[in-house]
Amino acid sequence: MKIALIGYGKMGKEIEQIAIGRGHTIVLTIDIDNPGDLTKENLAKADVAIEFTSPATAVDHYLKCFDAGVSVVSGTTGWLNRRSEVEQSCLDKNGCFLYASNFSLGVNIFFELNKHLAMIMKEFPQYDVELTEVHHTQKLDAPSGTAITIAEDILAINERKTNWTIEKPKSADELYIEPIREGSVPGIHTVKYNSEVDFIEMTHSAYSRKGFAYGAVIAAEFCQGRKGILSMSDLLKF
Repeated sequence: MKIALIGYGKMGKEIEQIAIGRGHTIVLTIDIDNPGDLTKENLAKADVAIEFTSPATAVDHYLKCFDAGVSVVSGTTGWLNRRSEVEQSCLDKNGCFLYASNFSLGVNIFFELNKHLAMIMKEFPQYDVELTEVHHTQKLDAPSGTAITIAEDILAINERKTNWTIEKPKSADELYIEPIREGSVPGIHTVKYNSEVDFIEMTHSAYSRKGFAYGAVIAAEFCQGRKGILSMSDLLKF
């Protein structure tokens, strides 16, 4: 498989190592020093683009890839206010798009466990729920896309919560997410159900970026020969 890496920072370099180790070829790398190389002609050399950049640039990257007939796998967060535009463009161009707020296989298992736990806990109003997410100081968005996914899955199930917030909740129907930025932490996400007598806590903690990078490469392989809007749930067959 021929891969274009859009975003060649720490994550891009980790993805490169894993992709080459799995027999793939990197045909294009784009970073802040060569954005002009992201052309239709250069993209056409690739089967798939793996995109990890910033919310300000991600959507433009997706649209260029669709225009070039290249599948897109992206882990950039913070752009979802334009999700319908991106997905419609993908469908109009008969492309393939797989977005995930987190490509770690462990995190995606955590997502499923979170939904199952939320189904159980919605029957026990004596427990209030909140989230904590911890990341390195270079992470641009807060809360993390992973935390938003976790929160929105809870909101879809637990009718006592109507919205999430990173401010101290003003009412019981707000789901509090505490974003913490410290050191070089690759990612810790915790869901906590607290009552007057005890608490139930579930945590996923990443040791390094390797799990995210591996999942992104697996997702790129999954896109081969497929069209439309895909997800990690499709890949993992949840």
